[in-house]
Amino acid sequence: MDLHQLRCFVAVADELHFGRAARRMDLMPAAFGRHVQLLEESLGTRLLVRTTRSVALTDDGVMLLADALPLLRAADEMTLRFRERVRLTALTLRLGAVDTAAAGLVPMLLHDFRAQRPDIVVELVEDKTVGLLPRLLSGRLDLALIRPPRQLARQIELRPLLRESVVVAVQSDHSLARRSSITVHELAEEQLIVPNRRLRPHSHDLTIKLFAQAGLRPTIAQVAGEKQTIVGLVAARLGVALVPRWTARMSIPGVVYVPLAFPGAEELDVLPLAAAWMNGSHDPVRDDMLGLLESNLPRYRAEA
Repeated sequence: MDLHQLRCFVAVADELHFGRAARRMDLMPAAFGRHVQLLEESLGTRLLVRTTRSVALTDDGVMLLADALPLLRAADEMTLRFRERVRLTALTLRLGAVDTAAAGLVPMLLHDFRAQRPDIVVELVEDKTVGLLPRLLSGRLDLALIRPPRQLARQIELRPLLRESVVVAVQSDHSLARRSSITVHELAEEQLIVPNRRLRPHSHDLTIKLFAQAGLRPTIAQVAGEKQTIVGLVAARLGVALVPRWTARMSIPGVVYVPLAFPGAEELDVLPLAAAWMNGSHDPVRDDMLGLLESNLPRYRAEA
């Protein structure tokens, strides 16, 4: 029996909704449904009754769920024990970070961490949140700095850290480039470059929410997936972009960054950054870094 297939079954049994369960498992709906189907085929029985409006467990599904929960708990506990055993003798911390955190927060954090733990080598992996979470779940990362998703696997613990402020990336010879700040209303006639929502939901929703708050609709000229690509498109005069402040550390000739002036940033909950790790695990090296983050948060927030 495949444990991943079993986890998919438990997720849909808990949610009674294939879409929510797929998001919880960080899988595309088609791939998620295939895992459940393969489990049913391997057991030779239907576990779920699925209609266009509802999902329900069959009698066999109820029996399997009762057996699956302690089995998965035992598998998780065994995995944690072995990871802890390895980590206690390891001198490496595997840290994941979204791109702007890798450019802004991580250099400050690693500078402070090296002064405290010069014996530890930190391996940095830069990716989007959707790429970091599977690495964390599979044990390939010890700690990740992510944009917290709306739904999170229960095995992951989350600690909110800070919110990045917002700047406008504009061409260096743009009429707004020499301003000390820019309002959303001043961007009403501008062509905008926005992130792909599936890959970067927080950054995409930032633009939509700020324009909606101002009673405006953004004129979207281009959608792109990577921050570096977005800034490159700004340099190519294809539009302007609202980006996290730490994007300014990704220097590209011909682009300047001007602070965006807008009310209600806290209420909009835009650009949050959080630390994530596997809950229930014991890792002294990771905990040292988390403690350092906590003690230095006021200074790190001032830089965001």
